[in-house]
Amino acid sequence: MMLYGEAFDKVARVIGLGYPGGPKVDKLAKEGKPVIELPKTHFDNLDFSFSGIKTAVINLHHKTPDINHANLCCSFEKVVTEELIENTLKAAKELEIKQIALAGGVSANSYIRSEFLKLKNKGYSIYYPEPVLCTDNAAMIAAAGYYQYLAGNQADLSLNAVPNLSL
Repeated sequence: MMLYGEAFDKVARVIGLGYPGGPKVDKLAKEGKPVIELPKTHFDNLDFSFSGIKTAVINLHHKTPDINHANLCCSFEKVVTEELIENTLKAAKELEIKQIALAGGVSANSYIRSEFLKLKNKGYSIYYPEPVLCTDNAAMIAAAGYYQYLAGNQADLSLNAVPNLSL
């Protein structure tokens, strides 16, 4: 399952933690409690979005300037993780699979990892790289592009996104 760090980056930016947001939200969340009510998005299919929770965090921060940032990060992390696990379990059931892989920069988040590891008690195998290898996917694509550029490979503006394009 791919986790989207953009939501963590936006929350970190709004509360003044800077970029990259994932590690900073993770660290501050450990000092807080999940006491702030934040919305969850539910779809009938496996689609989900963090736009509602990001908007809620932004609005709370603007309306309540003295809000406890540690509690806000902890609450945000908890709701995001609950949504990820809920949708992952729906997908696993539909596809009849018992193996789950976490990837991308946010897969280094300690709370997300700990909650996904609890799924082992339900018979799932959980896979993820060591935190040092959990890099931002955009950074990996930029690095790949850099080396293609150095090799003299360039594309014109007609190039489109191709998920399985070979490097």
